[in-house]
Amino acid sequence: METKRYESGAARLAEIDGEGGKRVIDSLREIAPDLGKYIIEFAFGDIYRREGLSLWERELITIVSLLTAGGCEPQLEVHINGALNVGMPPEKIVEAFLQCVPYTGFPRVLNGIVTAKKVFDSRNLSVKPQKSPEI
Repeated sequence: METKRYESGAARLAEIDGEGGKRVIDSLREIAPDLGKYIIEFAFGDIYRREGLSLWERELITIVSLLTAGGCEPQLEVHINGALNVGMPPEKIVEAFLQCVPYTGFPRVLNGIVTAKKVFDSRNLSVKPQKSPEI
């Protein structure tokens, strides 16, 4: 059972995060290999395999949660890439982060936007800024 759970989680991690996810797990091998195992089995084998939400929705929730937590920029970078990998447009990522300003504050949103820009630049993606509504 545990082997199937690990294999299933590893496949989902590869599907979403690709090389970024592999690098995270590889970076843990020498210091905390069990943490990598927990990430694969629990987060990607159990949670990301549940029915009820699409991968797109799961990644949106994940990136907003990481932004809200603050101090998670390395993980946020991996999951912004994951969001793009499952088809989320860059504009949706930016808009989701802007939605967090009243609840999380400017500093965390600024950190998220800077992280997103880094990812977008690395993938040669441009973002068409959305206009604010006129009231």
